[in-house]
Amino acid sequence: MSKRDYYQVLGVERTATEADIKKAYRRLAMKFHPDRNPDKASEESFKECKEAYEVLSDAQKRGVYDQHGHDGLDPQRGGFGGGAGADAFGEMFGDIFGDIFGGGGRRGRAQVFRGADLRYDLELTLEQAVFGDSVSVDFTTLGECEKCSGSGAAPGSKVTNCETCGGAGQVHMRQGPFAVQQTCPRCKGRGKIVSQPCDPCLGQGRVRRKKTLSVKVPAGVDTGDRIRLTGEGEAGRSGGPAGDLYVEVHVREHAIFERDGSHLSCEVPVSFGTATLGGSVEVPTLNGSVSLKIPSETQSGRVFRLREKGVKPVRGGTTGDLFCKVVVETPVNLSEEQKELLRQFETSINGQSGGHSPRAQSWLDGVKKFFAEKLS
Repeated sequence: MSKRDYYQVLGVERTATEADIKKAYRRLAMKFHPDRNPDKASEESFKECKEAYEVLSDAQKRGVYDQHGHDGLDPQRGGFGGGAGADAFGEMFGDIFGDIFGGGGRRGRAQVFRGADLRYDLELTLEQAVFGDSVSVDFTTLGECEKCSGSGAAPGSKVTNCETCGGAGQVHMRQGPFAVQQTCPRCKGRGKIVSQPCDPCLGQGRVRRKKTLSVKVPAGVDTGDRIRLTGEGEAGRSGGPAGDLYVEVHVREHAIFERDGSHLSCEVPVSFGTATLGGSVEVPTLNGSVSLKIPSETQSGRVFRLREKGVKPVRGGTTGDLFCKVVVETPVNLSEEQKELLRQFETSINGQSGGHSPRAQSWLDGVKKFFAEKLS
């Protein structure tokens, strides 16, 4: 199967500048990146535009391609990059160590550096975390300088290959039988020397600026979850890709509910009369209030379970439950008449042997047993 023309792959003219090629590649890389499009077609498109960029961004390879097309780059046909022996062996190891230590790759190409990843702490209400939301985040990052398009050179100034490394960004030193490769001390791995640095970025190709993004928070997130925004971190250097932005979720405490995974819990105050005689109370949920039936003789601390009134997990699964803990409330600010009625009620209960206070009786039996064992 024949390959498509590299200029058509990137959607640029054959007269495109290095900045145009870089801009087109970044746009396509963001569009077809496997993290955003996990399908096979996007993966192949991503590989295709990456291959085109590797050729057209290299002045030597681009010249060969412009003159001979794909055949000029095919080592099987004697094209660019062919040959074996010591050079190929050293180049293979250069690729390996370059990948490990953040280097640029093949000899003859300057090093590129991926931008740093950033972290943003995002506070959400419980309702936002449960139902999802779109929130705006403001942060400061290193972005590509607009004036020089990331080259670091002032408009109209001359950019030349570094004489020390020959534009490779790396220098080679031989120590006995070993060849040592290290970053060029003059150009700092960029492979280029700028005669007149750009004023806004001071020749670095990046400037610090404020950035605002709209972040879509999926329903069901919880504290500790992270939302990854690919390519929204710091801009890369020397044509390298941008880093990612990681938005870390922190859910604020709620006035009523406590969350434990997919479950919610809350305390429900119940009057003395309702707990004794039975009745119903209105209980709040995140989807509105519901009526909770309180059986007669309900004790403080009893927990009622309302199924599927909790949270649906962000990674799927069944919706959690709401656990309501009854707290029997002691009446306050009583009038003298009310206090007298309670005294009469208390006297009537104490005068009977009907087991009206099972917990108190059980507690007293335990106390007696404790002292009896202690004295024996």
